[in-house]
Amino acid sequence: MSESYKNAGVDVEAGYEAVRLMKSDVKKTFIDGVMSDIGGFGGLFSINKDLYEEPVLVSGTDGVGTKLKMAFIADKHDTVGIDAVAMCVNDVVCSGAKPLFFLDYVAVGKNVPEKVATIVRGVADGCVQAGCALIGGETAEMPGFYPVDEYDIAGFTVGIVDKKDIIDGSKLSSGDALIGIASSGVHSNGFSLVRKVFDVREDNEKLIEYVESLGDSLVNTLLTPTKIYVKSAFKLIEECDVRAISHITGGGFYENIPRMLPSNLKAVIKKDSFEILPIFKLIQETGNIPERDMFNTFNMGIGMIAAVPANEAEKAVKVLKAMGEKAYIIGTVEAGDNGVDLI
Repeated sequence: MSESYKNAGVDVEAGYEAVRLMKSDVKKTFIDGVMSDIGGFGGLFSINKDLYEEPVLVSGTDGVGTKLKMAFIADKHDTVGIDAVAMCVNDVVCSGAKPLFFLDYVAVGKNVPEKVATIVRGVADGCVQAGCALIGGETAEMPGFYPVDEYDIAGFTVGIVDKKDIIDGSKLSSGDALIGIASSGVHSNGFSLVRKVFDVREDNEKLIEYVESLGDSLVNTLLTPTKIYVKSAFKLIEECDVRAISHITGGGFYENIPRMLPSNLKAVIKKDSFEILPIFKLIQETGNIPERDMFNTFNMGIGMIAAVPANEAEKAVKVLKAMGEKAYIIGTVEAGDNGVDLI
């Protein structure tokens, strides 16, 4: 142990202890293909080439963003790891790729082993939900850069899909139905606006007060982890002709839906076809935010959208409901310039 390094604010022994505490949570994520334990210089994963004709790797990376401020205020750190996983795996699923493994990066002002292990437990929980393995990561203690009681977390995932099965919107046609899968809440986007609307700071006691319309406190509602759609999406892909998928993240409907559409098609969304969650109504009313800005910032209650042929729309909803999802037929694909019409 380097006493000089410790006196500078970096406790190497605390890092070792954090790894020891998180090992059991990490191991619960291990799936076929994992070839290494945590603690090495690289995570090893073997691909069964017999399962694919032309395997294509699909990668995604993201963080949790300023939603972490809510975790700091609530001193609750066991769910933000789920957010980190969700933001990555939900993206690669849009290409039809099955997430294989995940790596996380946690940067802290001070390494408190139990706290770091709790954060990583959330990452492991997210990986279990996604069916992928947590095969490595990094915990960086950065005194003087982060306050001692704050941290940041990000990560990335690698998924795999057979080339012939890639979902890229090329099969879309006018008349296809759009199926919306419900979100669990705000997920992990738009929190800079959320924090401004609700005056998010540690001494604002209103954040921890019970809110009737939410059925919980504001901070607990906002900390609800991002929904992971991997298993439901793949069940839908197995049962239906899924032609395009969009993960509704930052930029809401207006920025994310066009990403799954070719230039000659647009999405027409019926606003009254799905439940807008109470938290979004509260954000809009409290902040006096125009409707377009809401749909251009938040998921509004729909975390993922899949396009299927019109004659498979009801079947798609049924498949998703059997997976425990709330799902709605929320609109159609129509001829027109790439974009979104909300009606």
